[in-house]
Amino acid sequence: MAEWRALAGPLAARVAGRGRRLVFVHGFTQTGASWVPIAEHFVQRGHEVVVVDLPGHGGSATVRADLRRTADLLATTAGPGAYVGYSLGGRVCLHLALMYPHVVEHLAVLGATPGIDDDDERAARRTADEALAVRILDIGVERFIDEWTAQPLFGGHVLTTEDRSDRCRNTASGLASSLRLSGTGTQVPLWDRLKELNMPVLAMAGDRDEKFVAIAERVGASAPHGTFGAIHDAAHAAHLQQPMQVITRLERALHGPARLPLD
Repeated sequence: MAEWRALAGPLAARVAGRGRRLVFVHGFTQTGASWVPIAEHFVQRGHEVVVVDLPGHGGSATVRADLRRTADLLATTAGPGAYVGYSLGGRVCLHLALMYPHVVEHLAVLGATPGIDDDDERAARRTADEALAVRILDIGVERFIDEWTAQPLFGGHVLTTEDRSDRCRNTASGLASSLRLSGTGTQVPLWDRLKELNMPVLAMAGDRDEKFVAIAERVGASAPHGTFGAIHDAAHAAHLQQPMQVITRLERALHGPARLPLD
């Protein structure tokens, strides 16, 4: 296993390895630990890897920030490198790449949207996210984690004991603030700005996550140097269900043809 050490910055983060930096950014209710199995593969491939806890999560549970402010904090914490973001983390990384293109050398997003174009749909999502925030505060983190991960979106994925325990380190107030400040309903749509991305962009989605397959295909087609990659037999949290396929896609994006087969 890699030797992890704390990385100083406004967000809680850990770093391991030496070489070209690769930064992993987690989704809602997770922490940086969710990326560690994949990150450690890239330590062996000669990368310095960073895993970050986003505002309201893990070691950053007391930090309060919207998506743009989170991008500021992420840039300050992790600095220049290639960035990989899942869901909420992917939305943060899209903001980062547009706000600080000199910081993001490569961008890979998984199950992430540039936003909701329709004003009414976006308003409905804000209302739904507020209801979820209230629900977290009402029932507590452990019950909410069980409800959240049981959604059809995740395709029946069962959390490991370690993953569930890690998510339960989050606080109800931290998760509620994340929804209220950085939920998709609060996000200004970025679709019209994807053409500004000047770095290679890989947009991924699990092939059983039909909504996000369509989004990822559109992101890959909209970015000037964009590509789309499907993760087979996976739902929304494809990096947890099919980590080797995600590794392969990232290998191809970063190093050229991968040594690991996709099938």
